[in-house]
Amino acid sequence: MSEAAARFLAEEIKRKPDIVLGLPTGATPLGMYRELVTAHREGGLSFSSVRIFNLDEYYPISPRHPQSYNRYMWDNFFGRVDIAKENVHIPSGEVPARDIIKYCESYEKDIFACGGLDITILGIGRDGHIGFNEPGSSLSSKTRLKTLTQETISDNGRCFASLSEVPKFAITMGISTILSSRVIMLLASGRNKAEALAKAIEGPVTCEVPASSLQLHKEVVIIADEEAANALKRKKYHKFVEKMWLKDVWPGMLYK
Repeated sequence: MSEAAARFLAEEIKRKPDIVLGLPTGATPLGMYRELVTAHREGGLSFSSVRIFNLDEYYPISPRHPQSYNRYMWDNFFGRVDIAKENVHIPSGEVPARDIIKYCESYEKDIFACGGLDITILGIGRDGHIGFNEPGSSLSSKTRLKTLTQETISDNGRCFASLSEVPKFAITMGISTILSSRVIMLLASGRNKAEALAKAIEGPVTCEVPASSLQLHKEVVIIADEEAANALKRKKYHKFVEKMWLKDVWPGMLYK
């Protein structure tokens, strides 16, 4: 899964060196980031002109906190490739509360000023959330401060010394922001994501499963391992589609 995702991104970066990417954090994309670092160090893949907008960040949190998404991205990816610091945009977890609305509006404007998102990469939560758009999030939502669900807080508790230390809020791109991306790539791994992935792909479009909103987008690439795909009712057909697209359609399709 990680290799396939990295190959996909590497090809698009070669085609469009100043590509605008929306990037996630979490356990799922770590392998992809490792593969991209290898492509940079051993294959000469350059990120010098790539522009980045991260999906989200805890609030409140310092960028120096070991569990901040700012720290995650620099430790696992940005600090290991040749990306220009001025091209990296990560929501700030230190914005004063009185300024959050204006700050989120400015984040949207910065994306627009770069020409919009070319490719946004997503993970998926056990409850179907994308970014920190929790169940019940408006499908027309934009970048904003979001209250996390108790399930998400509990899931993220493993990364903190205690559950009480887990931030209860996050600044996140909205569903509408994500859907504005020209291409979306969703990564899913592990049996604990199987039910959410099945609802997202084969269930109805509903705010109770935010990832189901991807059905409204014209070009979504889903890369899942066998365990995450385990609950798909049309798994055999999805495999057939994958085989035929990789053979006859997908090579050379994007950005032509």
